[in-house]
Amino acid sequence: MSESRALQRPLLPLWAAVIAAAVSGLLMYLAYPGAAVWIFVFPATALLLISLIGRRFGGALLVGLVYGILFFALLVSWTSRYLGPVPWAALSVLEGALTAFALVPIALAYRWLPRAFPGTAGRLLLLPVVVAALWVGRELFVGSWPYGGFPWARIGMSQAQSPLAPVSSWLGVSGLGFLMVLLVAIVIETVRLRLWRRPLALLVPAGLIAVLVLTPVFPTAVSGSMRIAAVQGNGPTGYFDERPPFSVIDAQTDATAPLYGEDVDLLVWPEGSLDTDPFQNENLARRMTLISTRIGAPLLANAATGRGGRYYNTSMLWTDAGGATQLHDKRHPVPFGEYVPDRPFFYALAPDLIGLIQREYTPGENPPVMDIDGVGVGLAICFDVIYDDVITESMNAGAQVLVFQTNNADFRGTDENLQQLAFARMRAIETGRSVVNISTVGTSQIIRPDGTTITSLDAGEAGAMLEDVELRSGLTAGVVLGPWVQQLLLWGGLATLLVGWWRARAR
Repeated sequence: MSESRALQRPLLPLWAAVIAAAVSGLLMYLAYPGAAVWIFVFPATALLLISLIGRRFGGALLVGLVYGILFFALLVSWTSRYLGPVPWAALSVLEGALTAFALVPIALAYRWLPRAFPGTAGRLLLLPVVVAALWVGRELFVGSWPYGGFPWARIGMSQAQSPLAPVSSWLGVSGLGFLMVLLVAIVIETVRLRLWRRPLALLVPAGLIAVLVLTPVFPTAVSGSMRIAAVQGNGPTGYFDERPPFSVIDAQTDATAPLYGEDVDLLVWPEGSLDTDPFQNENLARRMTLISTRIGAPLLANAATGRGGRYYNTSMLWTDAGGATQLHDKRHPVPFGEYVPDRPFFYALAPDLIGLIQREYTPGENPPVMDIDGVGVGLAICFDVIYDDVITESMNAGAQVLVFQTNNADFRGTDENLQQLAFARMRAIETGRSVVNISTVGTSQIIRPDGTTITSLDAGEAGAMLEDVELRSGLTAGVVLGPWVQQLLLWGGLATLLVGWWRARAR
């Protein structure tokens, strides 16, 4: 048997590969909050890649299913908090199946490229580059389809508390993920080729480790400060919470009261901080005007609003003049949470669950940024924090600080808020901006551009944060290059895989 064909054989029998994939899914989950053992992503990635090496389509699909379903079942177990196991199981199986399908090209790369590009350079450099690019392509696929995708589990987002996070400010979150997978793939090939006996070959993984660990945060310029107050009311904002009239705004008002008399430039309340639409409820509007007047600053609040026969998840800048001068509607309403795609089909499958979702929120089209006395404030409402297009648009529109409003009341006592908070921290590092992450029920934080925490409010407690938040100007390379890096990796990986298939057949 030729050396190239020998190298295409599976490293593990299928039964062992399935076990390794399951362990990989567990380790990958532990890399995210709450455990947040970020270094576990490396053995998790290694186990998954080793399980895929030499696999044909069916074996690769099985390995991917075991990994994907277990990983997502653990990572998003918070979806069962109130609605039970059906939505959790459906999401885990769907995301796991999409992950499995998108992992097959990596298995094909391990079969085709060693034959197409034999030699040490092809094995040590080209193959790992293509494998890492296909990994990023898989994340982009799962994160964009169907119904807008669910980019919750990108490997780069696991690094919020690691020394590797600054790389995202140069290459974006996907670029960081590419380098992480590239390192693992290079180490695997170094071992397979027994290159530890050639010290010069070890310079490649050693250099990549140095880049990952030693890269500083991309510099942005300090452009002043804004005194921002953010209030966590801990009110009855869950879907199934009992809500007496005005109970939500009462909770927010009570937690805001200690700030009266303080010097404030902007008062921020979380997503779902109003009981109803203030444009349709005069009493609620008067309350908001009074609060803005007493605090001496505009109030950035959020509620479900209706306009033109459609519903929106809307953040509004309410002033002491008695109205909102600027609005931003959530760009990516959550499917099966804020609207039901293909409602007749899914209603036939689960009428009790689908029947709970009465409103159909419309995606917003207005910019995710507001101008407050000449300062650009970038916005992302709840899960919009995980969508690159929202963050990139706010940065290109001149955001000097980022405000993320969220309502985590439906996931009390789970890791959901901690995961989302980690994503907010990664956004601070990636964009070089301070982040105000405010939740209805916590945990809420104000975060510096380097990802460190200025102040925090614990989960399940009412309270307020007031800080002079640093403003920054200038775009990081991660913001400018990140979208281009994604497209280069996506299409470059697929194109190289096809070239490898063609050359392998010719050989």
